[in-house]
Amino acid sequence: MAIVGEGDFRYELDETWPNIPEGWELSLCSDVAVDSRDRVYVFNRGIHSVAIFDADSGDFLSSWGEGNFREPHGIFIGPDDSVYLTDRQAHVITKHTPEGELLMELGTRDYAMVTVDNRGNHGEPFCQPSGVALNAEGKLFCSDGYGNYRVHRFAADGTLELSWGMPGTGPGEFALLHQVAIDSRGRVLIADRENQRVQIFDQDGGFIEEWNDDVRGPGDFYIKDDVIFMVEQGAPTGVTIFDLDGKIITRWRGAENGTEAPHGIWADSKGNLFIAEIGQPGHGQRMRKYNKI
Repeated sequence: MAIVGEGDFRYELDETWPNIPEGWELSLCSDVAVDSRDRVYVFNRGIHSVAIFDADSGDFLSSWGEGNFREPHGIFIGPDDSVYLTDRQAHVITKHTPEGELLMELGTRDYAMVTVDNRGNHGEPFCQPSGVALNAEGKLFCSDGYGNYRVHRFAADGTLELSWGMPGTGPGEFALLHQVAIDSRGRVLIADRENQRVQIFDQDGGFIEEWNDDVRGPGDFYIKDDVIFMVEQGAPTGVTIFDLDGKIITRWRGAENGTEAPHGIWADSKGNLFIAEIGQPGHGQRMRKYNKI
């Protein structure tokens, strides 16, 4: 089994995880998140949209969402274990209980809304949103990433507070906002995938800096304390781990290290990494677990 990383961030690929029920398949695993009980939620584009597994054993626990999602994309689990899901083709972001009960829906279901046009006119979210993250006060930061080029901040009750961004390559401009995260300094990180960079903002949309030194198609983040874990979808694909100043702690790339099509990343309470892959059948269309050594 592949061993990757270095120093305090070394991992061994566990190819036995998870234990998928007989007759099932996890197709197009778009994203993954882990709750406070170390239950791993796999948001995928198969029949069982939200499949839940035990982090240690890989045993199947439950599933929900069957038939309720058009194109699963992003998942985020809040500190109270509420589950936030991004449905790219339905143009909505939803909040659920851990058992799947719908608590809130943002956006206009099945309608693509243009948030900024070529004349600078602003409209309502969303058009093919990609992800969501919460700050310490429970505000939602959403990457409106494929059809629009905007970041939206919502109050915890779903009230839209502000938006920023436009198409382009300059500061505060985007080519594709693939995911969003908030670090321990309260900064908003955007995976500006097609611009091959990470852009960093304050929570009012003020540009702080960008990381673009050998960043290849940033796809998703998981942030724990002062460490940023990022999957990259460029060639070759892989995982890069940064400190808060953008210094690379360790990195691994290439199919020989176990990842072919990484799309989402999270970790459990033991520091084990879970990576959702969204490739082709037989080539990176699966879940990966890297046990921390």
